[in-house]
Amino acid sequence: MIGRTISGALLGVEGYCVQIEVQIGFGMANFFTVGLAEGAVRESKVRVRSAFMESDIYFPNTCVTLNLAPADIRKDGSSYDLPIALAILLANGEFGDTAATLLGECMILGELGLTGEIRPVRGVLPLVLAARKAGLKGVIVSPQNAAEAALVEHMTVYCPPTLRECYRCLRENSPLPQYLSGEKLCADAPRLHDMSDVSGQAIPRRALEIAASGGHNLLFVGPPGSGKTMLAQRLPTILPRMSFEESLEVTALYSVSGNLGSRSLIDERPFRSPHHSISDVGLVGGGSPCPKPGEISLAHLGVLFLDELPEFKRTVLEVLRQPLEDGQVHITRRLQSVRFPSQFMLVASMNACPCGNLGSQRKPCVCRRESIEQYQSRISGPLLDRIDLQLEVSEVSYEELQNPRECAESSASIRARVEACRALQLARFRGLPIRCNAQMGVQEVRQFCALDDEGHALMRRVVDVMGMSARAHHRILKVARTIADMEQSPRISRKHLAEAVGYRTLDKKLFRRAA
Repeated sequence: MIGRTISGALLGVEGYCVQIEVQIGFGMANFFTVGLAEGAVRESKVRVRSAFMESDIYFPNTCVTLNLAPADIRKDGSSYDLPIALAILLANGEFGDTAATLLGECMILGELGLTGEIRPVRGVLPLVLAARKAGLKGVIVSPQNAAEAALVEHMTVYCPPTLRECYRCLRENSPLPQYLSGEKLCADAPRLHDMSDVSGQAIPRRALEIAASGGHNLLFVGPPGSGKTMLAQRLPTILPRMSFEESLEVTALYSVSGNLGSRSLIDERPFRSPHHSISDVGLVGGGSPCPKPGEISLAHLGVLFLDELPEFKRTVLEVLRQPLEDGQVHITRRLQSVRFPSQFMLVASMNACPCGNLGSQRKPCVCRRESIEQYQSRISGPLLDRIDLQLEVSEVSYEELQNPRECAESSASIRARVEACRALQLARFRGLPIRCNAQMGVQEVRQFCALDDEGHALMRRVVDVMGMSARAHHRILKVARTIADMEQSPRISRKHLAEAVGYRTLDKKLFRRAA
């Protein structure tokens, strides 16, 4: 006799249905697993057998064959334990037609403990989305995964705590424990940072608001203690609030990577700050046998902050170039290729020289010119080209420290302006897969960043004198478009261009000071 249930598997952040087929035949007691099952799946027979014994459920003492279809795609993880156990019970004739019909309409996900406890698994949200797309009506998950599964509308979520409870309900045709939505899915996180904490730094604060308004990448350069990290940490507090659809995107990534924790929904924009010793796989994602999202994907729709940028390995920084352009990363392995979204804002900080005092008004720089050039050359030109705003952060004066409230505007008031600016951009790009100015392509730049004669004359001088690339030229136009949007101006004027150009001259300025 054959028993069938439905589970799910992940390919990147996309879920798909997996058919679980169990045949109980004659012969010596044995358990065969086919269908490209990895280690955790092959070991499920041990957990299932123990769960049956501890739950006082009969386990067939004959030949059991398990097939996971489609058989040409690798399956990994412990989420197949519960669907395998229920497929065995179906094949053994333990359930009636009502229970069999219910199981045929549900995706089943759950790891089994040796005592029969149903434990949570990762990647539930994208798997439930795949179940709804496949026409299934419900899911059976652990109680810890129930709130996450309930984020998907029009899906009934069953959450039995143990295999024994699940078996009893299905055997007696009584209702399975069901998750009742409507409770708060995650508590509001307390605000730890606010822009009102920043003393002085009017120009960096302005650059931070421009970056938030248009989704632009940003680089701070300055001596230690000038507030570079403090400014970067407060960027998420002025970014627009996430929509529910954006929250689902981010939550799915965190669920797949196993970083969701006790939360069921992430409603604050991510802020990821990896250490400079991170590997390229840790940054962009990967791993074997099933690649997982890296830091750039965990920063999707949020901020990736790289502190002390030159301390990162050159190979690690270079892998950022393609995701910064495409907004996604493709990881190819021998048997599969996966795609992870990575539309993040890159915010970086660095000192101008090895000793850190180049540009300081209080301490002299003791570095040789060759050392400064070597230190700054750790950041390649193509990577700098992809950073829209590059500016120097100077030290805060004693007067500014003593009177911090003179320009201490709160994050809430800045966020209101940023959201108004983003709303203007959403209206402009309606019907296009673009959320903000920084994501414009060449065609959109030509359409929405048209210049008048004065603007063309200014950009012609800038390109000829500074030797900027075509990419840098387009990024200046995008920043100018954002500055114009902040002033509710339909056209880009010369002053908008001049301010945008002022944020692209920092690297040359530093080298002149080192000469």
